[in-house]
Amino acid sequence: MANTETALKEALASIEGATGAALVDYTSGMALGTMGGSKSFDLTVAAAGNTDVVRAKLRTMEHLGLKAQIEDILITLTDQYHLIRLLTGRGGNGLFLYLVLDAKRANLAMARHQLKKIEEELEV
Repeated sequence: MANTETALKEALASIEGATGAALVDYTSGMALGTMGGSKSFDLTVAAAGNTDVVRAKLRTMEHLGLKAQIEDILITLTDQYHLIRLLTGRGGNGLFLYLVLDAKRANLAMARHQLKKIEEELEV
């Protein structure tokens, strides 16, 4: 089992094109841990902003009466992918992993696969 810091390091080291990773509480908008990013890309601000994305999707699903679980949410920018993976394991309720990828270097299918594996090993 991996702690938050180990899981975020693993994401940056093992996922091709990863430039930032965070573990976020979408009930509060607080990042429980961040790794990577840059001066021009504040992961804490991005993590807080993406809580609105998660909340909006959950609210829409509730209004539609959908019972399915969200696996991940993908936001595609011209030069980046933003991957949001809601945690489903015990202790993960209300949390998501947030991954920023360089679109030119990333293999999106492999990133999704690896992020799922990291989620399974994460102990919160």
